[in-house]
Amino acid sequence: MKGIGLLIKIIVAIILGVAIGSFSNEWFIQLFATFNGLFGNFLGFIIPLIILGFIAPGIGSMGRGAGKLLGLTAAIAYTSTIIAGILAFVVAKSIYPTLLSGQSLKAFSDPTEGLSDPFFVVEMAPLMGVMTALLLSFVIGLGIAAIKGDTLLRFTEEFRDIIQLVIEKMIIPLLPFHIFGIFANMTYAGQVSTILSVFAKVFVMIVILHVLYLIAQYTTAGALSKQNPFSMLKKMLPAYFTALGTQSSAATIPVTLKHAKTLKVRERVADFTVPLLANIHLSGSTITLVSCALAVMFLQGSAATFGSVFPFILMLGVTMIAAPGVPGGAVIAALGLLESMLGFDQTMVSLMIALYLAQDSLGTACNVTGDGAITSITNSLSKKKNQQDEQVEAV
Repeated sequence: MKGIGLLIKIIVAIILGVAIGSFSNEWFIQLFATFNGLFGNFLGFIIPLIILGFIAPGIGSMGRGAGKLLGLTAAIAYTSTIIAGILAFVVAKSIYPTLLSGQSLKAFSDPTEGLSDPFFVVEMAPLMGVMTALLLSFVIGLGIAAIKGDTLLRFTEEFRDIIQLVIEKMIIPLLPFHIFGIFANMTYAGQVSTILSVFAKVFVMIVILHVLYLIAQYTTAGALSKQNPFSMLKKMLPAYFTALGTQSSAATIPVTLKHAKTLKVRERVADFTVPLLANIHLSGSTITLVSCALAVMFLQGSAATFGSVFPFILMLGVTMIAAPGVPGGAVIAALGLLESMLGFDQTMVSLMIALYLAQDSLGTACNVTGDGAITSITNSLSKKKNQQDEQVEAV
């Protein structure tokens, strides 16, 4: 399947899982349940390392950015990401009781009920807890920025490259098989019809939220720069469609940068903000993650309150910093928070991965298209200050 996009592989895995799970015997289902158990345990082992590998060098390198422009861009991007998460929560809480009516299975209160057990289990204890990894990442990242530690920064960047290699060469290629096993097992247990129905409804809701949020971003950018927001959004469509294909904000940077410069922003501002935003502005991914997480919790019958989800959104905006430029990077980086803050177990995590990856390209497209709006907003807010600085320098 080399050369086939991850989204196509995920769709094929779901279809095959449903088809084969409907007539397979228990031995075959148990075989994939064993694989899923091993893969899930490995994810649990690698999650703290992913957090440490992404956040520490991300914070360390950001701390050396272009001063006030870095701070302004990061603040706007983080605010946009948090607002996107809150929007997704409010909409999901408002419409899920109606949209997913009758699909909150009481029997699903134990997500493993009816599923086949693996032949054997291999324990893979993580080296540290998720919160320990987060705290250690902050300490190391902020320390690197404070002391300007080149050696330690290179070490963390090389460690990040190792973790990214594990994700690209092992986790991402095996995800379709993992999702195949999950859907085959759920079909065998008679649970899959509800899951697929939820997938379809949540997918439509997320697409609508992405579009509305992009309009809101460009309305703000247009008001500040005195441009037509829809004309601005139209200019960024090539970046949107490129991201649909690459499923990577990093891989789309050249296209995003080219078209962001058509939004009447200063070239040096665009050159700085667009590569930075590719790593820290994840409004589309946040909408997708929060919407999918609440859908999985609704299925399980868990009550999601703003008090429990808001801290998750705040941490999500940080945890996804410098997430790898590979498909599915955001959800892999968020797995630790799903488990530690929202109480997801292995089956819920697997459903979350499937739900998210089926829509990953749309979230990425929303991210990079929104980068144009954030670049324009940053340019407008920093323009007056820069003009004053230039006047001082001229004197």
